[in-house]
Amino acid sequence: MLARKLLLSWLLSLALMGSVWAETGKIHALAPGAPDVDANSFLLIDFQSGEELVALNQGMRVEPASITKLMTAYILYRELAKGTIKLDEDVLISQRAWEMKGSRMFVEVGKKVKLEKLLRGLIIQSGNDAAVALAEHVAGSEAAFAERMNKVAAELGMKDSRYQNVTGWPGKDHYTTARDIVLLTRALITEFPDRYKLYSEKEFTYNNIKQHNRNKLLWRDDTVDGVKTGHTESAGYCLVASALRDNMRLISVVLGAGSQNSRSESSQRLLEYGFRTFETHKVYDGGEVLSEVRVWSGDKKNVAAGVIDDFYVSAGKGRYDQIKGVVQFDKSIDAPIRRGDVLGKIILSDDGTVLKEADLLALEDVAEGGIWSRMSDSVLKIFSD
Repeated sequence: MLARKLLLSWLLSLALMGSVWAETGKIHALAPGAPDVDANSFLLIDFQSGEELVALNQGMRVEPASITKLMTAYILYRELAKGTIKLDEDVLISQRAWEMKGSRMFVEVGKKVKLEKLLRGLIIQSGNDAAVALAEHVAGSEAAFAERMNKVAAELGMKDSRYQNVTGWPGKDHYTTARDIVLLTRALITEFPDRYKLYSEKEFTYNNIKQHNRNKLLWRDDTVDGVKTGHTESAGYCLVASALRDNMRLISVVLGAGSQNSRSESSQRLLEYGFRTFETHKVYDGGEVLSEVRVWSGDKKNVAAGVIDDFYVSAGKGRYDQIKGVVQFDKSIDAPIRRGDVLGKIILSDDGTVLKEADLLALEDVAEGGIWSRMSDSVLKIFSD
């Protein structure tokens, strides 16, 4: 049970290799020219493989505007999962929350509002008042909640993000990147699939005021099920969008578009381009043994190697059967070994073009062997080099 339809070659590296794969941010190796996108920064990724399919300035720090509220909601989802807050509890609306400008849910100062309604106001109506009220309820103040946002961003690997507030109001130390937004969006969809469904709702009525979701793609394309818009004069028009077709999910990020319509059209072009050009395939199952690798000085001679999580690749349309997998091992693998240790790398290519690299991992522990085993292996190892 090796790669589905893949020819997997086993090569021994002649030199010691370090840790390998990280998303490079380059346009996908097989991608044709990018579609016409009106944005200062944009990114299209395959949700399952994590591969960047096409991009521009995806690592450039920009103002996120109300896309900030993705992190606000993500932390609230975490708190709901832990049971520290509940959907049916009351939230007291402070003077500060009531005074918020920009997009609002129109809550009233001194009133108590169910947390579930505020969450809808945050996500569907992009309410700044709802965001501040929820932050104060959970953390005591917006500033304290923003500290949590920065801590969680670090946990998610969002290295180029900094939050000063929960709304996306402009600030000199409030920024993110298209790549970091993708990390957050993938985490939100993966960890909270049921909560994510709220992003596809088109309208919400509170206090007899009906407001529509600002993500116009929800009306244009029924495969789009999220995610979040944003706009300030300095940030321009921004949109994170996601669509699911035939078990393939794509996420697009458009930052700094010139108009509301332009951000929608650019996002739609990116999604259509991705579905037209690529297809997603699971190459290996998590835990699938790809090889038994020789171990020196261990309590056993071999260690099972593979990938711990399901491993996907974004292939060019109709090109999956042409993909070949090559595994390279480190020159010397010595005990002790812990599950998850890097033993080499996996390289997937199409007609000589490298598509993806990933760490080859130990699937089990191997303890250090006894003194006799270590002595005999030290001699054998000399003659094996």
